[in-house]
Amino acid sequence: MTTPLEHLSRNGRLDRFFIGGEWREPRGTTKGVVVNPATEDAVTRFPLGNGEDVDAAVSAARRAFATWSRTKPQYRAGLLDRLQALLEARRELLAQCLTLEMGAAIGYARTAQVPLAIAHVKTARDVLTAFPFVEQRGHTAVTREPIGVCALITPWNWPLYQITAKVAPALAAGCTVVLKPSELSPLDALLFAEAIEEAGFPAGVFNLVQGDGSGVGAGLASHADVDMISITGSTRAGVAVAQAAAPTIKHVAQELGGKSPNVFLPDADLDRAVSLGIAAGFRNLGQSCSAPTRMIVPRGLLSEIESIAKRAADEIVLGDPLAETTTHGAIANRAQFDRIQTMIGVGISEGAKLVIGGQGRPGGLNVGLYVKPTIFSEVRTGMRIAQEEIFGPVLCIIPYDTLEEAVTIANDTVYGLGAHVQGRDTNVVKQVASQIRAGQVHLNYPAWDPHAPFGGFKQSGNGREYGIEGMLEYLEVKSILGYF
Repeated sequence: MTTPLEHLSRNGRLDRFFIGGEWREPRGTTKGVVVNPATEDAVTRFPLGNGEDVDAAVSAARRAFATWSRTKPQYRAGLLDRLQALLEARRELLAQCLTLEMGAAIGYARTAQVPLAIAHVKTARDVLTAFPFVEQRGHTAVTREPIGVCALITPWNWPLYQITAKVAPALAAGCTVVLKPSELSPLDALLFAEAIEEAGFPAGVFNLVQGDGSGVGAGLASHADVDMISITGSTRAGVAVAQAAAPTIKHVAQELGGKSPNVFLPDADLDRAVSLGIAAGFRNLGQSCSAPTRMIVPRGLLSEIESIAKRAADEIVLGDPLAETTTHGAIANRAQFDRIQTMIGVGISEGAKLVIGGQGRPGGLNVGLYVKPTIFSEVRTGMRIAQEEIFGPVLCIIPYDTLEEAVTIANDTVYGLGAHVQGRDTNVVKQVASQIRAGQVHLNYPAWDPHAPFGGFKQSGNGREYGIEGMLEYLEVKSILGYF
């Protein structure tokens, strides 16, 4: 099979940006490096854009908006159908790409990273075909119209997934876009741009500029011809984007950090709840902003929960991301690897009980950015490991004495992105869920729902993605009085 690098090199994509329907040479001369986290080897170099590249992409999107924004929903839905089919045809190539550039185990890339990303395209298409762009309210028509040129900044941890979660609803709404993917995982965006081109989207509707935050991200956020910017990233990056966007009064949507609680009620099915809680907390090696990494449990059940959690963590198979038996691969980049190691050391120094894991690489893995799955218990909510987003396979077990205290602990964070509640009494489960300040709450590990709006309270951001709310972010509301 052709590798992602072979495919992109053969087609001349590695040193190009996709602007105005063409693969163009960048104006900037700075280069970025793609590092395979499983080997720590640099595998390719690629261009980083500058202000001229940003201007060119925004201009192309602005020109295209005049006609694209007035296309019929059925036309846009047809193009999304074609995009979905083309991504389906590239599933293995995309999975191999994600494994190469961010270390995801190939099995996880095939079963989660890629198919869930494609699901966002289908969801946007389904929302579009049933969306009421005009509603009657007495004699007034309330219309929803595309907001304009949208700059989309996506992260390195779920690269393709976040691209489709933003691009698909923006295009469905009738907006034109400029995408800046993370410079730490840029290759899948090139494959996505190829699919956009082959699907037949008009020139300028979708534009891709690679770059870092200071060179491209800040330029997009402050650009006078960008009407909206959507960012998924750290809270620090979200603040910087909002500050840069403020002088031009553009709409800003932010999906930022998290420190999600997983509240266990006294009647929870522990074998199921703890095992699935470890799986959820360590999915994508904990590199998920909504990962439930605070397990809040009844104090009297602490010992039993520790035993089940350790057993579940022992079943994780770390190793070569390309091996079929590997369940968890390498941490996506060196900076994150170092951050995780530091925070594990913090947990030990704070006096938390180390149930499993610890600092250093796992045995037998001396090369590559591999981290031991680590569980701390007897954690107090004031500890740094209970408050700071670690973004790795590190989970805290925090005991409580009363249900009121459990809710207080769950809300004792500057974040409010996701949350979980486990218990057999559904009435109590729902009551607890209603008291948690988070944008999305999961009860007893339900199936993922691409139509469920996703976004945060507090410092986890604002705005929503997925489903109908995801498309509403890209629409302006207009009232036309006397229309009816």
